[in-house]
Amino acid sequence: MIKIIIVEDNKDMQLQLKNILRDTEFSKEEIKIQYFTKFTSELKSEIKDTVERKIYILDIELETKVSGIDIAKYIRETDWESEIIFITSHDKMFETAYRNVYEIFDFIEKFHHLESRLKKDLKVIYKKNFDNKMFKYNSRNVDIQIYYRSITHIYRDKDSRKLIVCTDKNNYAVNLNVSDCLAYLDNRFKMVHRACIANTDRVEVYNWVKGFFTLDNGQKVFMLSKKYRKEIEESNGNN
Repeated sequence: MIKIIIVEDNKDMQLQLKNILRDTEFSKEEIKIQYFTKFTSELKSEIKDTVERKIYILDIELETKVSGIDIAKYIRETDWESEIIFITSHDKMFETAYRNVYEIFDFIEKFHHLESRLKKDLKVIYKKNFDNKMFKYNSRNVDIQIYYRSITHIYRDKDSRKLIVCTDKNNYAVNLNVSDCLAYLDNRFKMVHRACIANTDRVEVYNWVKGFFTLDNGQKVFMLSKKYRKEIEESNGNN
């Protein structure tokens, strides 16, 4: 699901944005659009919920003390993955926005090609930045749903004889063998050891001599076999 959060206090502009969203390729997907006119407790709770990545479309100038820039700064306190698009009636706000908020996707003037610019932005975001694929596992005792992007690696624990799915925050035990587990995953996941699968998007260094790989969080995992080197290098385009 794609969640789009719009903060705009002009009803006509809200309607225009709604019509634009209907006419983009997001309409082919399951989407949820939420509209706010100001910074409310409900919006605050939505921002703090970072389980799902979102697109925020923020009017800079709101009829309250809390501006769109203030809201964007609050978003970035807890969420660096969701996209922020500013819309405004005044191009003079461009420099202010970029000076105060990190990682802005775009700044669009309301009355200067808003529709074409916003559609283009949404298309790029949809194709490049939204990765909502999940590892889903159900058994008698546990139901697990984990975003692929959160999984760093999966290995077989010798003592429990279970697979341990490792994520940025937690580890989960599942009753699968290594080869069967691959059917639950996509092409970013490769075997790097007979008892280990790595999310290749999260691996920064493969040390084939010393038998470990280093993840983007700095963790070294000593489960790397030269047997799988050719497949890994081919998948990375290093033939």
